[in-house]
Amino acid sequence: MMIRLTALLLVAALGASAQQPRYDLLIAGGTVIDGTGAPRYRADVGISGDRVILVSRRAIPRARARRVIDATGRIVAPGFIDLHAHLEPLPELPGAQSAVTQGVTTALGGPDGGSPWPLAAYMSARQSQGIGINVAYLVGHNTVRSEVMGTANRAPTTDELARMRAMIARGMGDGAFGISTGLRYVPGTYSTIDEVVALSQAAADSGGIYTSHLREEGLGLLGGVGEAIEIGRRAHIPIVLTHHKAVGQQMWGKSVITLAMLDSARRVGVDVMADVYPYTATHTGISILIPSWALADGDTAFARRVADPVLRDSITRDIVVNILNDRGGGDLRRVQFSRVAWDRTLEGKTLADWAKRRTLAPTPENGAALVIEAQLNGGANAIYHVLDEADVRRIMRHPQVMIASDGRLSTPGDGYPHPRAYGTFPRVLGHYVRSERVLTLEEAVHKMSGLPAARLGLRSRGVLRDGAAADVVVFSASTIADRATFDAPHQYATGIDAVIVNGVPAVLNGRYLDVRPGKVLRRGQ
Repeated sequence: MMIRLTALLLVAALGASAQQPRYDLLIAGGTVIDGTGAPRYRADVGISGDRVILVSRRAIPRARARRVIDATGRIVAPGFIDLHAHLEPLPELPGAQSAVTQGVTTALGGPDGGSPWPLAAYMSARQSQGIGINVAYLVGHNTVRSEVMGTANRAPTTDELARMRAMIARGMGDGAFGISTGLRYVPGTYSTIDEVVALSQAAADSGGIYTSHLREEGLGLLGGVGEAIEIGRRAHIPIVLTHHKAVGQQMWGKSVITLAMLDSARRVGVDVMADVYPYTATHTGISILIPSWALADGDTAFARRVADPVLRDSITRDIVVNILNDRGGGDLRRVQFSRVAWDRTLEGKTLADWAKRRTLAPTPENGAALVIEAQLNGGANAIYHVLDEADVRRIMRHPQVMIASDGRLSTPGDGYPHPRAYGTFPRVLGHYVRSERVLTLEEAVHKMSGLPAARLGLRSRGVLRDGAAADVVVFSASTIADRATFDAPHQYATGIDAVIVNGVPAVLNGRYLDVRPGKVLRRGQ
């Protein structure tokens, strides 16, 4: 009798256990695109804690989960990884809403040569603060050079180079994923290839990558690509040609050549890739139109130079050349102000609008005078409508090119940002996949998840499989779309039902939730 009673109790206990929820979250009835580029399939996804426990082609009973998301008629994909993100406002915008609502669950900060420093303290502060997405960082060459050399227009001494190498190594030890350069910006523009190779080697020694804002993206584009490839070859470091583009009408179509250069380099063993954003406009400071020699040694030095009639004439001539052939696009209407701290009424207006306000003809010469005035006032940021749609599509299609936003974390009412801040990933899925058929849905998701994860060495992110980190996005392939435009940029995307960050819903039923389940990711951890 005792044996029979014990057996009955055991059966009862096992039955009760079987009824207990096994998953914290079940995404049921969706179509999985797993981030590898493989064909989609119908599956349920069971999540416990911050991990995907099971991706099952057989239905998982809903009673097995504490919470269920019905994904019937929806795509279930790995959370998107933004390989080029301007996370500078993260302390003020820790929820990262403009990124999360695009389906981004992980972003790489510190691009274009600029990064927080010291890195370890900054990353610890962000983790303690609580953040809406996972973030990782690069060490910025310009940041390091500024710390050691200021804005000096010269080569480093032996001691200065050693100090910079030590800083790169320190950043890598703190968990950085590599080094970034902004060779078009002060002070990186004053560096030689030998300097960049030496610093990139310090990152390569710790398994890092090299992301390059090229020295030139306009008339000097081919040389800029060649330099980046040579840096990667000599430093033995994987390369990303970041926000790859061909600036200015004279360079339109030259992506045929740059992509052939990428392919040729890969054939001889240089590990080079690229990323792209889905827009025909760039965004950066107004100083991009000013010759770099004029900006050396700081703002007061620039003010002294433009006060000298001879130097001002030289500076003006160089700005005119850039307006005609480079970021100016040959037309003051192509330069649109996004952030002007000293005159917010200019935000959203163009350089031509400013000239008209001053009753000036919209000539390159008058535009140059206004650019100098803007820089003397403290600078400004602008959107430059200078790219060709055919180049954007060609670059996007290349199998070694990933999708990245180059967007800055934004919040409604703050400035007049590039619409990529709100719409990059939905724009690819809605416009370039659904409407234009430039990519298949599987290709696009791979370029947003599995491919950038592999570039960063994130083995458990960027893919949807058993044991992976529970970063997931659920969206409607038929309705996902960007809404942000150049005229009305502060608009969130539509068609995204849910975004899961480390197992926690950050968007649910299309509504952003102010939760902060993100983690600071450190290389090798």
